[in-house]
Amino acid sequence: MRRFDSLEAWLKWQESLHPLVIDLGLERAAQVFHALNPDYAKPPTITVAGTNGKGSSVAYLEAIYTAQGYRVGAYTSPHILKYNERIKIDGKPVSDDKICEAFARIESVRGNTSLSYFEFGTLAALDIFFRAGVDIQLLEVGLGGRLDAVNIVDPDVALITSISIDHIEWLGGTREAIGREKAGIFRAGIPAVIGDPEPPESLLQSALEQRTLLYCLGKDFAYKKQAIGWDWFSADRQMLQLPEPGLKGEHQYRNASAVILAVTKMAEVLPVTEASIKQGLENVQLAGRFQLIDGEIPVLLDVGHNPQAVRTLVDYVTAVFPGRRIHAVFSMMKDKDIAGVLEIMNLVVYDWFFAPLANPRAVTEPVMREIFSQSSVSRVSFGFSGFTEAFAAAKNQSKEGDLLLVFGSFFLVSDCLVEFENK
Repeated sequence: MRRFDSLEAWLKWQESLHPLVIDLGLERAAQVFHALNPDYAKPPTITVAGTNGKGSSVAYLEAIYTAQGYRVGAYTSPHILKYNERIKIDGKPVSDDKICEAFARIESVRGNTSLSYFEFGTLAALDIFFRAGVDIQLLEVGLGGRLDAVNIVDPDVALITSISIDHIEWLGGTREAIGREKAGIFRAGIPAVIGDPEPPESLLQSALEQRTLLYCLGKDFAYKKQAIGWDWFSADRQMLQLPEPGLKGEHQYRNASAVILAVTKMAEVLPVTEASIKQGLENVQLAGRFQLIDGEIPVLLDVGHNPQAVRTLVDYVTAVFPGRRIHAVFSMMKDKDIAGVLEIMNLVVYDWFFAPLANPRAVTEPVMREIFSQSSVSRVSFGFSGFTEAFAAAKNQSKEGDLLLVFGSFFLVSDCLVEFENK
């Protein structure tokens, strides 16, 4: 049996173990997890799927249940700075030692079953939460839903955020196809909360076929912004007067609304007070989502990497930073709709600075030059070795009253935060 003396060594080995970076399917992970914990007693579980808004939704749930005093396990991906961010208990990333111990337990029962990097992490999170005796576990689907490793655990509430076109190679090229994959986390007789105001028909049809208890934004629950705060109400006439969400952007009202409905559906098992909901909404924190770093020239960070996400970003900067000249430091993964993102963001961006990333999945500069040449973007700079040089060039072109925008990838935002941390 393999054992490594550091988390870094475990992760490096896992990256080379499985032939595919993404290999959807439940059989391998389920087989190993049953061997790992044959007497597994599932904690109350909320599983969160969707295209955009998953991380925010888990962050709201985590903050609300923590405010209530529950012991909360939260599993998310990807991380921004450290792998440990993926597996948290009571809002704190678990230690390297705990993750390494879980990896060793998994390896001891894995046998000849090949696991992907993501599957190792998912199994480690489930194992750590089980052994820690958490009161509730919050599981973010990495990709899709139906065949994602998270789906080996039955949720007590399924939460689906917005649905848009992304990961078409694995999930399909239409919202209907993608909705069908997301619906894979539904279970018969289990509440499913939909936070997308216009869900694809396939999602609704899947709920009907699986006899899922469906609750939709705009039909079974809704929200209304007020001059101060906002109101949330459900079809059974429950109403809450709430403070503004701690995460910024109009879309966060939709995310928070769906989260509150999910919390009410879990209330028989884990009751939560109105005070804890308010406290959670105010206290929530999440790096890289409309994250503002103040300074003479402020820096706005966002991990948005698909057309739906950047439309939300355009709305946000238009409302919060009207009339500002925006300098964008930008990079993306090569499997994304880069041309679509450029066309949407070009409405608000003054000039662009391409920052190449070391990640093998990232788009290269030659490809990026070609995409820019076929777009309506007129001011773009290339030739930088990485984020540091691109950001310095963008900053050099900025003056007081401007805004520096870093967006397009978790990996780019990570490089930015590392740079600020080092300084």
